[in-house]
Amino acid sequence: MMHHLVIAPIALPMLFACLLMLERSVLPHRRRVLALVGTTLQLLVAVALLWMTRDGTIWTYQLGEWQPPFGIVLVLDRLAAYMVTISTLLGAAAMLYASNGQDAKGTNFHALFQFQLMGINGAFLTGDLFNLFVFFEILLIASYALLLHSGGRKRTLAGMHYVILNVAASSFFLIAAGTLYGTLGTLNMADLAVKVAHVSERQQGLVEAAALMLMAVFLLKTAILPLHFWLPRAYAAAPGSVAVIFAIMTKVGVYSLLRVYTLIFGDQAGNIAYFAHQWLWCGGIATIAVGALGVFSSPDLRIQISYLTLVSVGTMVAALGMGTVDSYSAVLFYLPHTTFITAGLYLVAEAIGRQRGRAGTRIVKSRQLRQPYLLGTLYFVGTLAILGIPPFSGSIAKVMILTTAQGTQAAWLWAMVLLSTLLGLISMSRAGTTIFWRAGEDASTRGALLNWRTGGAAIALLSVALLVPLFAYPLSGFTHDIVAQLAAPGDYVQAVLGQAPNLGESVQ
Repeated sequence: MMHHLVIAPIALPMLFACLLMLERSVLPHRRRVLALVGTTLQLLVAVALLWMTRDGTIWTYQLGEWQPPFGIVLVLDRLAAYMVTISTLLGAAAMLYASNGQDAKGTNFHALFQFQLMGINGAFLTGDLFNLFVFFEILLIASYALLLHSGGRKRTLAGMHYVILNVAASSFFLIAAGTLYGTLGTLNMADLAVKVAHVSERQQGLVEAAALMLMAVFLLKTAILPLHFWLPRAYAAAPGSVAVIFAIMTKVGVYSLLRVYTLIFGDQAGNIAYFAHQWLWCGGIATIAVGALGVFSSPDLRIQISYLTLVSVGTMVAALGMGTVDSYSAVLFYLPHTTFITAGLYLVAEAIGRQRGRAGTRIVKSRQLRQPYLLGTLYFVGTLAILGIPPFSGSIAKVMILTTAQGTQAAWLWAMVLLSTLLGLISMSRAGTTIFWRAGEDASTRGALLNWRTGGAAIALLSVALLVPLFAYPLSGFTHDIVAQLAAPGDYVQAVLGQAPNLGESVQ
Protein backbone atom coordinates (compact mmCIF):
# COMPACT_ATOMS: atom_id res chain seq x y z
CA MET A 1 0.00 0.00 0.00
CA MET A 2 2.82 2.40 0.86
CA HIS A 3 4.22 2.29 -2.68
CA HIS A 4 1.09 4.07 -3.95
CA LEU A 5 2.33 7.21 -2.16
CA VAL A 6 5.06 7.47 -4.81
CA ILE A 7 2.54 8.82 -7.34
CA ALA A 8 0.75 11.05 -4.82
CA PRO A 9 2.95 14.17 -5.37
CA ILE A 10 1.80 14.05 -9.00
CA ALA A 11 -1.76 12.79 -8.60
CA LEU A 12 -2.78 15.12 -5.74
CA PRO A 13 -1.93 18.44 -7.44
CA MET A 14 -3.45 17.17 -10.70
CA LEU A 15 -6.68 16.21 -8.87
CA PHE A 16 -6.94 19.51 -7.03
CA ALA A 17 -6.08 21.49 -10.17
CA CYS A 18 -9.03 19.86 -11.92
CA LEU A 19 -11.32 20.52 -8.94
CA LEU A 20 -10.20 24.14 -8.82
CA MET A 21 -10.94 24.58 -12.51
CA LEU A 22 -14.47 23.28 -11.91
CA GLU A 23 -14.93 25.69 -9.00
CA ARG A 24 -16.28 28.77 -10.79
CA SER A 25 -17.49 30.74 -7.77
CA VAL A 26 -16.79 34.45 -7.93
CA LEU A 27 -15.70 34.28 -4.29
CA PRO A 28 -11.99 33.42 -4.00
CA HIS A 29 -12.46 32.04 -0.48
CA ARG A 30 -13.74 28.67 -1.70
CA ARG A 31 -10.81 28.21 -4.06
CA ARG A 32 -8.39 29.14 -1.29
CA VAL A 33 -9.85 26.54 1.06
CA LEU A 34 -9.65 23.87 -1.64
CA ALA A 35 -6.05 24.83 -2.44
CA LEU A 36 -5.19 24.80 1.27
CA VAL A 37 -6.55 21.26 1.65
CA GLY A 38 -4.54 20.11 -1.37
CA THR A 39 -1.33 21.73 -0.15
CA THR A 40 -1.74 20.28 3.35
CA LEU A 41 -2.18 16.78 1.94
CA GLN A 42 0.89 17.24 -0.25
CA LEU A 43 2.95 18.29 2.78
CA LEU A 44 1.88 15.16 4.65
CA VAL A 45 2.78 13.02 1.64
CA ALA A 46 6.20 14.69 1.32
CA VAL A 47 7.00 13.90 4.96
CA ALA A 48 5.85 10.30 4.42
CA LEU A 49 8.10 9.96 1.36
CA LEU A 50 11.10 11.17 3.35
CA TRP A 51 10.32 8.56 6.01
CA MET A 52 9.96 5.82 3.37
CA THR A 53 13.47 6.51 2.03
CA ARG A 54 15.17 6.92 5.43
CA ASP A 55 16.87 3.51 5.20
CA GLY A 56 17.96 3.89 1.57
CA THR A 57 15.11 1.89 0.04
CA ILE A 58 14.41 2.80 -3.60
CA TRP A 59 10.69 2.60 -4.37
CA THR A 60 9.29 2.20 -7.88
CA TYR A 61 5.80 2.64 -9.28
CA GLN A 62 4.90 1.11 -12.65
CA LEU A 63 1.90 2.85 -14.16
CA GLY A 64 -0.55 0.39 -15.70
CA GLU A 65 1.61 -2.50 -14.45
CA TRP A 66 3.74 -2.20 -17.61
CA GLN A 67 7.17 -3.46 -16.72
CA PRO A 68 10.17 -1.22 -17.38
CA PRO A 69 11.81 -0.37 -19.64
CA PHE A 70 8.60 -0.57 -21.72
CA GLY A 71 6.22 1.28 -19.41
CA ILE A 72 6.16 4.54 -17.48
CA VAL A 73 7.96 4.22 -14.17
CA LEU A 74 8.29 6.57 -11.22
CA VAL A 75 11.29 6.19 -8.92
CA LEU A 76 11.52 7.43 -5.35
CA ASP A 77 14.94 7.53 -3.76
CA ARG A 78 16.46 9.86 -1.19
CA LEU A 79 17.23 12.57 -3.75
CA ALA A 80 13.70 12.56 -5.20
CA ALA A 81 12.10 12.65 -1.73
CA TYR A 82 14.40 15.52 -0.70
CA MET A 83 13.51 17.62 -3.76
CA VAL A 84 9.77 16.92 -3.49
CA THR A 85 9.83 18.06 0.14
CA ILE A 86 11.60 21.31 -0.76
CA SER A 87 9.19 22.08 -3.60
CA THR A 88 6.13 21.30 -1.45
CA LEU A 89 7.29 23.51 1.43
CA LEU A 90 8.00 26.31 -1.04
CA GLY A 91 4.58 25.85 -2.62
CA ALA A 92 2.87 26.10 0.78
CA ALA A 93 4.61 29.42 1.51
CA ALA A 94 3.72 30.78 -1.94
CA MET A 95 0.08 29.77 -1.54
CA LEU A 96 -0.13 31.42 1.89
CA TYR A 97 1.25 34.66 0.44
CA ALA A 98 -1.04 34.56 -2.60
CA SER A 99 -4.15 34.01 -0.47
CA ASN A 100 -3.89 37.60 0.77
CA GLY A 101 -5.47 38.75 -2.51
CA GLN A 102 -2.91 38.17 -5.23
CA ASP A 103 -4.72 34.99 -6.26
CA ALA A 104 -7.97 36.91 -6.85
CA LYS A 105 -6.49 38.72 -9.88
CA GLY A 106 -6.95 35.59 -11.98
CA THR A 107 -9.69 32.98 -11.75
CA ASN A 108 -7.44 30.03 -12.49
CA PHE A 109 -4.45 31.05 -10.36
CA HIS A 110 -4.71 28.16 -7.90
CA ALA A 111 -5.36 25.59 -10.64
CA LEU A 112 -2.29 26.76 -12.56
CA PHE A 113 -0.31 26.74 -9.33
CA GLN A 114 -1.25 23.09 -8.70
CA PHE A 115 -0.28 22.16 -12.25
CA GLN A 116 3.06 23.87 -11.67
CA LEU A 117 3.65 21.74 -8.56
CA MET A 118 2.58 18.65 -10.48
CA GLY A 119 5.17 19.32 -13.18
CA ILE A 120 7.95 20.05 -10.69
CA ASN A 121 7.26 16.96 -8.58
CA GLY A 122 6.90 14.80 -11.69
CA ALA A 123 10.32 15.92 -12.92
CA PHE A 124 11.84 14.81 -9.61
CA LEU A 125 10.10 11.42 -9.58
CA THR A 126 10.17 10.25 -13.19
CA GLY A 127 12.51 7.44 -14.17
CA ASP A 128 12.22 8.10 -17.91
CA LEU A 129 13.83 10.82 -20.05
CA PHE A 130 10.78 11.31 -22.24
CA ASN A 131 8.54 11.78 -19.23
CA LEU A 132 11.09 14.22 -17.85
CA PHE A 133 10.40 16.19 -21.04
CA VAL A 134 6.63 15.83 -20.46
CA PHE A 135 6.83 17.14 -16.90
CA PHE A 136 9.10 19.96 -18.05
CA GLU A 137 6.37 20.99 -20.46
CA ILE A 138 3.67 20.83 -17.79
CA LEU A 139 5.59 23.04 -15.38
CA LEU A 140 6.59 25.42 -18.17
CA ILE A 141 3.08 25.85 -19.57
CA ALA A 142 1.78 26.62 -16.08
CA SER A 143 4.68 29.01 -15.48
CA TYR A 144 3.92 30.92 -18.70
CA ALA A 145 0.43 31.74 -17.45
CA LEU A 146 1.56 32.43 -13.87
CA LEU A 147 4.24 34.85 -15.08
CA LEU A 148 1.53 36.86 -16.87
CA HIS A 149 -0.78 36.72 -13.82
CA SER A 150 -2.41 40.13 -13.23
CA GLY A 151 -1.01 41.44 -16.54
CA GLY A 152 1.23 44.40 -17.32
CA ARG A 153 3.61 45.43 -20.07
CA LYS A 154 6.78 44.30 -18.26
CA ARG A 155 5.36 40.88 -17.55
CA THR A 156 4.22 40.46 -21.12
CA LEU A 157 7.67 41.32 -22.52
CA ALA A 158 9.43 39.10 -19.99
CA GLY A 159 6.97 36.32 -20.71
CA MET A 160 7.60 36.54 -24.45
CA HIS A 161 11.36 36.01 -24.07
CA TYR A 162 10.78 33.28 -21.49
CA VAL A 163 8.38 31.39 -23.77
CA ILE A 164 10.54 31.66 -26.91
CA LEU A 165 13.68 30.39 -25.17
CA ASN A 166 11.92 27.51 -23.46
CA VAL A 167 10.15 26.43 -26.65
CA ALA A 168 13.57 26.30 -28.32
CA ALA A 169 14.95 24.31 -25.40
CA SER A 170 12.03 21.88 -25.61
CA SER A 171 12.79 21.31 -29.28
CA PHE A 172 16.41 20.45 -28.47
CA PHE A 173 15.24 18.16 -25.68
CA LEU A 174 13.07 16.24 -28.14
CA ILE A 175 15.92 15.96 -30.64
CA ALA A 176 18.28 14.68 -27.92
CA ALA A 177 15.71 12.18 -26.64
CA GLY A 178 14.97 11.00 -30.18
CA THR A 179 18.67 10.53 -30.90
CA LEU A 180 19.17 8.47 -27.74
CA TYR A 181 16.10 6.37 -28.49
CA GLY A 182 17.14 5.80 -32.09
CA THR A 183 20.65 4.82 -31.00
CA LEU A 184 20.00 2.81 -27.83
CA GLY A 185 16.35 1.84 -28.21
CA THR A 186 15.24 3.10 -24.80
CA LEU A 187 14.62 6.24 -22.76
CA ASN A 188 14.26 4.57 -19.38
CA MET A 189 17.08 6.07 -17.33
CA ALA A 190 18.03 2.80 -15.63
CA ASP A 191 18.05 1.00 -18.99
CA LEU A 192 20.10 3.81 -20.52
CA ALA A 193 22.66 3.38 -17.73
CA VAL A 194 23.04 -0.26 -18.77
CA LYS A 195 23.15 0.33 -22.53
CA VAL A 196 25.50 3.32 -22.46
CA ALA A 197 28.03 1.05 -20.75
CA HIS A 198 28.02 -1.18 -23.85
CA VAL A 199 27.69 1.39 -26.62
CA SER A 200 29.72 0.66 -29.75
CA GLU A 201 32.32 3.00 -31.23
CA ARG A 202 30.01 3.70 -34.16
CA GLN A 203 27.22 4.82 -31.83
CA GLN A 204 29.40 6.68 -29.36
CA GLY A 205 29.43 9.94 -31.33
CA LEU A 206 25.63 10.07 -31.53
CA VAL A 207 25.26 9.31 -27.83
CA GLU A 208 27.75 12.01 -26.90
CA ALA A 209 26.02 14.54 -29.19
CA ALA A 210 22.67 13.75 -27.55
CA ALA A 211 24.24 14.05 -24.09
CA LEU A 212 25.70 17.46 -24.99
CA MET A 213 22.32 18.62 -26.27
CA LEU A 214 20.66 17.45 -23.06
CA MET A 215 23.26 19.34 -21.07
CA ALA A 216 22.51 22.51 -23.02
CA VAL A 217 18.80 22.12 -22.25
CA PHE A 218 19.44 21.59 -18.54
CA LEU A 219 21.86 24.52 -18.42
CA LEU A 220 19.23 26.77 -19.99
CA LYS A 221 16.73 25.67 -17.33
CA THR A 222 19.39 26.40 -14.72
CA ALA A 223 20.22 29.77 -16.36
CA ILE A 224 23.96 29.24 -16.81
CA LEU A 225 26.02 31.62 -18.97
CA PRO A 226 25.46 32.24 -21.89
CA LEU A 227 21.90 30.91 -21.48
CA HIS A 228 21.14 33.08 -18.47
CA PHE A 229 19.71 36.31 -19.85
CA TRP A 230 16.05 35.28 -19.57
CA LEU A 231 16.13 34.85 -15.79
CA PRO A 232 16.65 38.38 -14.34
CA ARG A 233 13.84 39.93 -16.36
CA ALA A 234 11.38 37.05 -15.91
CA TYR A 235 11.93 36.60 -12.17
CA ALA A 236 11.90 40.35 -11.50
CA ALA A 237 8.61 40.78 -13.38
CA ALA A 238 6.77 37.87 -11.73
CA PRO A 239 4.26 38.54 -8.93
CA GLY A 240 5.63 37.76 -5.47
CA SER A 241 3.86 34.44 -4.98
CA VAL A 242 4.92 33.31 -8.46
CA ALA A 243 8.52 34.40 -7.90
CA VAL A 244 8.54 32.17 -4.80
CA ILE A 245 7.69 29.01 -6.73
CA PHE A 246 10.02 30.13 -9.56
CA ALA A 247 12.86 29.90 -7.02
CA ILE A 248 12.74 26.09 -7.41
CA MET A 249 12.66 26.20 -11.23
CA THR A 250 16.41 26.59 -11.69
CA LYS A 251 16.91 23.78 -9.17
CA VAL A 252 14.98 21.44 -11.49
CA GLY A 253 17.83 21.96 -13.93
CA VAL A 254 20.41 21.31 -11.20
CA TYR A 255 18.55 18.12 -10.23
CA SER A 256 18.43 16.95 -13.86
CA LEU A 257 22.17 17.48 -14.26
CA LEU A 258 22.88 15.58 -11.07
CA ARG A 259 20.53 12.71 -11.91
CA VAL A 260 21.41 12.19 -15.58
CA TYR A 261 25.16 12.71 -15.37
CA THR A 262 25.67 10.42 -12.37
CA LEU A 263 23.26 7.66 -13.35
CA ILE A 264 23.69 7.50 -17.14
CA PHE A 265 27.05 9.13 -17.85
CA GLY A 266 29.01 8.05 -14.78
CA ASP A 267 32.01 5.72 -14.61
CA GLN A 268 30.22 2.98 -16.52
CA ALA A 269 29.88 5.19 -19.62
CA GLY A 270 33.46 4.54 -20.74
CA ASN A 271 34.87 7.31 -22.94
CA ILE A 272 31.72 9.40 -22.41
CA ALA A 273 32.04 9.31 -18.62
CA TYR A 274 32.20 12.71 -16.92
CA PHE A 275 32.56 14.55 -20.22
CA ALA A 276 30.17 17.21 -18.88
CA HIS A 277 32.22 18.17 -15.83
CA GLN A 278 34.57 20.61 -17.57
CA TRP A 279 31.61 22.34 -19.22
CA LEU A 280 29.77 22.60 -15.92
CA TRP A 281 32.82 23.92 -14.11
CA CYS A 282 33.58 26.66 -16.66
CA GLY A 283 29.92 27.63 -17.07
CA GLY A 284 29.41 27.82 -13.31
CA ILE A 285 32.48 30.01 -12.70
CA ALA A 286 31.52 32.37 -15.56
CA THR A 287 27.96 32.62 -14.26
CA ILE A 288 29.19 33.58 -10.77
CA ALA A 289 31.22 36.41 -12.31
CA VAL A 290 28.38 37.72 -14.49
CA GLY A 291 25.87 37.38 -11.67
CA ALA A 292 28.13 39.33 -9.29
CA LEU A 293 28.48 42.16 -11.82
CA GLY A 294 24.70 42.12 -12.29
CA VAL A 295 24.13 42.41 -8.54
CA PHE A 296 26.61 45.28 -8.31
CA SER A 297 25.05 47.25 -11.18
CA SER A 298 21.35 46.55 -10.55
CA PRO A 299 19.17 49.66 -10.31
CA ASP A 300 16.23 47.70 -8.91
CA LEU A 301 15.88 45.51 -5.82
CA ARG A 302 14.04 42.68 -7.61
CA ILE A 303 16.59 42.57 -10.43
CA GLN A 304 19.33 42.52 -7.80
CA ILE A 305 17.77 39.46 -6.16
CA SER A 306 17.44 37.82 -9.57
CA TYR A 307 21.18 38.23 -10.16
CA LEU A 308 21.82 36.80 -6.70
CA THR A 309 19.89 33.76 -7.93
CA LEU A 310 22.33 33.57 -10.86
CA VAL A 311 25.28 33.66 -8.48
CA SER A 312 23.79 30.82 -6.45
CA VAL A 313 23.08 28.56 -9.45
CA GLY A 314 26.55 29.30 -10.81
CA THR A 315 28.03 28.22 -7.49
CA MET A 316 26.05 24.98 -7.51
CA VAL A 317 26.88 24.12 -11.11
CA ALA A 318 30.57 24.85 -10.57
CA ALA A 319 30.50 22.49 -7.58
CA LEU A 320 28.80 19.84 -9.73
CA GLY A 321 31.62 20.32 -12.23
CA MET A 322 34.15 19.30 -9.58
CA GLY A 323 32.48 15.87 -9.64
CA THR A 324 33.30 14.59 -6.14
CA VAL A 325 31.18 13.07 -3.40
CA ASP A 326 31.86 16.02 -1.10
CA SER A 327 31.05 18.64 -3.75
CA TYR A 328 27.75 16.94 -4.61
CA SER A 329 26.84 16.75 -0.93
CA ALA A 330 27.70 20.45 -0.49
CA VAL A 331 25.46 21.35 -3.43
CA LEU A 332 22.51 19.51 -1.88
CA PHE A 333 23.18 21.24 1.47
CA TYR A 334 23.35 24.63 -0.28
CA LEU A 335 20.22 24.05 -2.38
CA PRO A 336 17.42 24.56 0.22
CA HIS A 337 19.26 27.53 1.71
CA THR A 338 19.45 29.48 -1.53
CA THR A 339 15.96 28.41 -2.65
CA PHE A 340 14.13 29.55 0.48
CA ILE A 341 16.21 32.69 1.13
CA THR A 342 15.88 34.08 -2.41
CA ALA A 343 12.15 33.30 -2.35
CA GLY A 344 11.78 35.18 0.94
CA LEU A 345 13.73 38.15 -0.42
CA TYR A 346 11.35 38.38 -3.39
CA LEU A 347 8.44 38.72 -0.96
CA VAL A 348 10.25 41.35 1.10
CA ALA A 349 11.10 43.29 -2.07
CA GLU A 350 7.47 43.24 -3.22
CA ALA A 351 6.28 44.52 0.18
CA ILE A 352 8.87 47.31 0.02
CA GLY A 353 7.73 48.25 -3.48
CA ARG A 354 4.08 48.47 -2.42
CA GLN A 355 4.87 50.74 0.52
CA ARG A 356 7.12 53.09 -1.48
CA GLY A 357 4.52 54.06 -4.05
CA ARG A 358 5.77 55.16 -7.46
CA ALA A 359 9.41 54.49 -6.58
CA GLY A 360 8.56 50.82 -6.25
CA THR A 361 11.62 48.62 -5.86
CA ARG A 362 13.98 51.01 -7.65
CA ILE A 363 17.05 51.84 -5.58
CA VAL A 364 16.34 55.57 -5.32
CA LYS A 365 15.49 57.93 -2.47
CA SER A 366 11.76 57.90 -1.73
CA ARG A 367 9.25 58.22 1.11
CA GLN A 368 9.50 56.23 4.31
CA LEU A 369 8.10 52.75 4.56
CA ARG A 370 5.08 52.04 6.72
CA GLN A 371 6.88 49.13 8.42
CA PRO A 372 10.55 50.15 8.28
CA TYR A 373 11.71 48.07 11.26
CA LEU A 374 10.00 44.83 10.26
CA LEU A 375 10.97 45.08 6.60
CA GLY A 376 14.45 46.30 7.50
CA THR A 377 15.03 43.32 9.79
CA LEU A 378 13.80 40.84 7.18
CA TYR A 379 15.92 42.46 4.47
CA PHE A 380 18.97 42.48 6.78
CA VAL A 381 18.64 38.79 7.68
CA GLY A 382 17.93 37.73 4.09
CA THR A 383 20.84 39.76 2.73
CA LEU A 384 23.40 38.43 5.20
CA ALA A 385 22.14 34.88 4.68
CA ILE A 386 22.25 34.93 0.88
CA LEU A 387 25.71 36.53 0.88
CA GLY A 388 27.05 33.90 3.28
CA ILE A 389 27.82 36.14 6.27
CA PRO A 390 28.09 34.29 9.63
CA PRO A 391 26.21 33.11 11.62
CA PHE A 392 23.50 32.56 9.01
CA SER A 393 22.92 29.55 6.76
CA GLY A 394 24.80 30.84 3.74
CA SER A 395 28.11 30.90 5.59
CA ILE A 396 28.00 27.17 6.35
CA ALA A 397 26.74 26.25 2.87
CA LYS A 398 29.41 28.30 1.08
CA VAL A 399 32.23 27.02 3.28
CA MET A 400 31.14 23.45 2.53
CA ILE A 401 31.36 24.12 -1.21
CA LEU A 402 34.64 26.03 -1.01
CA THR A 403 36.42 23.36 1.04
CA THR A 404 35.63 20.70 -1.57
CA ALA A 405 37.72 22.47 -4.23
CA GLN A 406 41.31 21.41 -4.77
CA GLY A 407 44.30 22.84 -6.65
CA THR A 408 43.57 25.25 -9.48
CA GLN A 409 39.85 24.81 -9.01
CA ALA A 410 40.17 26.03 -5.43
CA ALA A 411 41.94 29.21 -6.55
CA TRP A 412 39.24 30.04 -9.11
CA LEU A 413 36.29 29.11 -6.91
CA TRP A 414 37.53 30.95 -3.83
CA ALA A 415 38.31 34.05 -5.90
CA MET A 416 34.93 34.13 -7.66
CA VAL A 417 32.84 33.35 -4.57
CA LEU A 418 34.66 35.88 -2.36
CA LEU A 419 34.52 38.53 -5.09
CA SER A 420 30.79 37.95 -5.62
CA THR A 421 30.26 38.20 -1.85
CA LEU A 422 32.17 41.49 -1.68
CA LEU A 423 30.31 43.03 -4.62
CA GLY A 424 27.01 41.78 -3.23
CA LEU A 425 27.74 43.24 0.20
CA ILE A 426 28.58 46.64 -1.29
CA SER A 427 25.56 46.65 -3.58
CA MET A 428 23.01 45.45 -1.06
CA SER A 429 24.38 47.81 1.61
CA ARG A 430 23.87 50.66 -0.86
CA ALA A 431 20.34 49.47 -1.58
CA GLY A 432 19.52 49.07 2.11
CA THR A 433 20.80 52.48 3.14
CA THR A 434 18.98 54.15 0.24
CA ILE A 435 15.66 52.48 0.97
CA PHE A 436 15.67 52.49 4.78
CA TRP A 437 17.96 55.35 5.89
CA ARG A 438 17.80 57.93 3.12
CA ALA A 439 14.02 57.92 2.95
CA GLY A 440 11.98 61.10 3.23
CA GLU A 441 10.50 62.23 6.50
CA ASP A 442 6.86 61.50 5.68
CA ALA A 443 5.52 57.97 5.49
CA SER A 444 2.63 57.31 3.17
CA THR A 445 -0.65 56.03 4.58
CA ARG A 446 -1.04 53.91 1.45
CA GLY A 447 0.64 50.66 0.51
CA ALA A 448 -0.20 47.21 1.78
CA LEU A 449 1.16 46.21 5.17
CA LEU A 450 2.65 42.81 5.88
CA ASN A 451 0.05 40.77 7.76
CA TRP A 452 -0.08 37.22 9.12
CA ARG A 453 -0.34 35.81 5.60
CA THR A 454 2.19 37.84 3.67
CA GLY A 455 4.48 38.42 6.63
CA GLY A 456 4.10 34.84 7.80
CA ALA A 457 5.18 33.51 4.38
CA ALA A 458 8.22 35.82 4.26
CA ILE A 459 9.27 35.04 7.83
CA ALA A 460 8.80 31.30 7.32
CA LEU A 461 11.04 31.33 4.24
CA LEU A 462 13.73 33.52 5.79
CA SER A 463 13.73 31.50 9.01
CA VAL A 464 15.83 28.96 7.09
CA ALA A 465 18.73 31.36 7.69
CA LEU A 466 18.60 30.35 11.36
CA LEU A 467 17.22 26.81 11.08
CA VAL A 468 19.95 25.48 8.78
CA PRO A 469 22.78 26.35 11.24
CA LEU A 470 20.80 24.77 14.08
CA PHE A 471 20.26 21.53 12.15
CA ALA A 472 23.43 21.60 10.05
CA TYR A 473 24.78 18.30 11.33
CA PRO A 474 21.74 16.08 10.55
CA LEU A 475 21.15 17.91 7.26
CA SER A 476 24.74 17.40 6.12
CA GLY A 477 24.50 13.75 7.17
CA PHE A 478 21.37 13.32 5.08
CA THR A 479 22.92 14.96 2.01
CA HIS A 480 25.91 12.61 2.33
CA ASP A 481 23.47 9.69 2.44
CA ILE A 482 21.81 10.99 -0.74
CA VAL A 483 25.14 11.17 -2.56
CA ALA A 484 26.15 7.74 -1.30
CA GLN A 485 23.01 6.39 -2.96
CA LEU A 486 23.80 8.28 -6.17
CA ALA A 487 27.29 6.77 -6.10
CA ALA A 488 25.81 3.28 -6.45
CA PRO A 489 23.81 3.37 -9.71
CA GLY A 490 23.58 -0.42 -9.65
CA ASP A 491 21.07 -0.15 -6.78
CA TYR A 492 18.91 2.19 -8.87
CA VAL A 493 19.09 -0.16 -11.87
CA GLN A 494 18.23 -3.17 -9.74
CA ALA A 495 15.24 -1.40 -8.18
CA VAL A 496 13.87 -0.40 -11.60
CA LEU A 497 14.85 -3.30 -13.86
CA GLY A 498 15.25 -6.10 -11.35
CA GLN A 499 18.88 -6.66 -12.29
CA ALA A 500 22.16 -5.35 -10.87
CA PRO A 501 24.87 -5.18 -13.55
CA ASN A 502 28.38 -4.20 -12.54
CA LEU A 503 28.20 -0.49 -13.32
CA GLY A 504 30.98 0.61 -10.99
CA GLU A 505 30.94 3.86 -9.10
CA SER A 506 29.38 6.94 -10.67
CA VAL A 507 31.05 9.52 -8.45
CA GLN A 508 34.78 10.04 -8.19
